[in-house]
Amino acid sequence: MSHYPKVFYVEDDEMSRIVIEILLKESLGLSDVIVFPDSQDFENKIDEFPFIPDIIFLDIHVKPYDGFQMLDILRQHPVFANKPIVALTASVMNEEVDLLKTSGFDGVLAKPINEATFPDQLNRILQGEKIWSIL
Repeated sequence: MSHYPKVFYVEDDEMSRIVIEILLKESLGLSDVIVFPDSQDFENKIDEFPFIPDIIFLDIHVKPYDGFQMLDILRQHPVFANKPIVALTASVMNEEVDLLKTSGFDGVLAKPINEATFPDQLNRILQGEKIWSIL
């Protein structure tokens, strides 16, 4: 990776959170990683970030705001409106991919995250590519 991207991630499943944090921090050596275990007080929390993320990953099935609601909040925010926002979900059907695309996501990665392909996918997304990986 040309620079060390700053990542923001919302995930309510503890095991998925642990896996992606290990992948980002230990495998990829990223230090600027913010992880939320839920979307409680989402709008206020994103205004308090210590840095502006380069990429945002949102679990779709989170409470109280789901991934689509968080996406809407981020797209209306002047700081995050144009950042790549990628859905992470375990339940991906072709119809859901269409919904994610029309909702304004920049891609989707199926969970569990594939540790072998994730670094390349991350790099490609940061370069502007939209990845719709449901396998």
